[in-house]
Amino acid sequence: MKLFEGKSVLIAGGTGSLGKILVSRLLSEESGRPRKIIVFSRDEAKQQDMRVEFKYKRVVTEEVIYRSHSELLEFRIGDVRDFHSIAIAMRDVDIVINAAAMKQVPTCEYFPFQAVMTNIIGAENIVHAIEEHNLPVETVVGVSTDKACKPVNVMGMSKSIQERIIVQANMRCPHTRFICVRYGNVLASRGSVIPLFIDQVRRGGPVTITTPEMTRFLISLNEAVVTIFDAILEARRGETYIPRIPSAKVTDIVNVLIGGRPIQTVLTGIRPGEKTHEILVSEEECHRTVDRGKYYAILPILPELWHEDKVVPALDREYSSENNVMDRLALMELLSQHHLTVEDSQVQQEELLR
Repeated sequence: MKLFEGKSVLIAGGTGSLGKILVSRLLSEESGRPRKIIVFSRDEAKQQDMRVEFKYKRVVTEEVIYRSHSELLEFRIGDVRDFHSIAIAMRDVDIVINAAAMKQVPTCEYFPFQAVMTNIIGAENIVHAIEEHNLPVETVVGVSTDKACKPVNVMGMSKSIQERIIVQANMRCPHTRFICVRYGNVLASRGSVIPLFIDQVRRGGPVTITTPEMTRFLISLNEAVVTIFDAILEARRGETYIPRIPSAKVTDIVNVLIGGRPIQTVLTGIRPGEKTHEILVSEEECHRTVDRGKYYAILPILPELWHEDKVVPALDREYSSENNVMDRLALMELLSQHHLTVEDSQVQQEELLR
């Protein structure tokens, strides 16, 4: 199905790691040729870097032919915190993907209201703009995180409220479908821990570990994009799509990256707001979580938005990173598959220096 054929797609926070892969996949025209792709963000330097990269370089490993960049790909400076800038950018847009976020857990703890401004008020501005100006937006996708499930930190709390704003918006704007996706740590995304570990190993250590018991869900950037695309294709109003993804012990990630190198590890303790284990579906959500093949779908908490006459729960316990942890061999294969090894990092560094 040509999901994006003739559609105008706005990506809020489009200069981030996820945004760049979203743009790359949209430009590949694998799901149809969009009418317009709008990258909306507040960082002019990142926009300029991205503009140059997409105009002059290939940004995925597959062969991709980009056509009509000047007509198809548009960059707009703005901020989801500013109602007027996001409202103007959303005129004549069919699909909005809200990837704008403050996502660093410690930063959100030290600057909690900044997280509120971006993660909560930003989402409300998107909904308010559609409602206030009667914008003909077909679908809005809120990109969330496992930290929004049973949150213990400001980042998770603010994203949890963002999910509720997006879900409830289906009642405020009945002509627009609002849905969410929720997943775990994105491999190699900006600020994620694996590139940090690789850099520490390349420098000879030490490698810093918060606590030996810590586990995390792992998903690649491309898998995160596929989750968004599948949710746009299949999710019903108010649903939250959860991919079935593996998890790993952080100590296993470190040991795989170190290999046989004589590198020391140092325990630093859990950072402000961190959990030992993450959860993608809570025990409170299990009774309204259904099976959707590669995904779990959490039905909206508001009964007015339910589409199911009879719900058959897909889970009888919470979906935690503590369960079904990969062994080291499977983890090694996963990291190698996505070129996340110290050796791959060294090759990439050498190529940049040529």
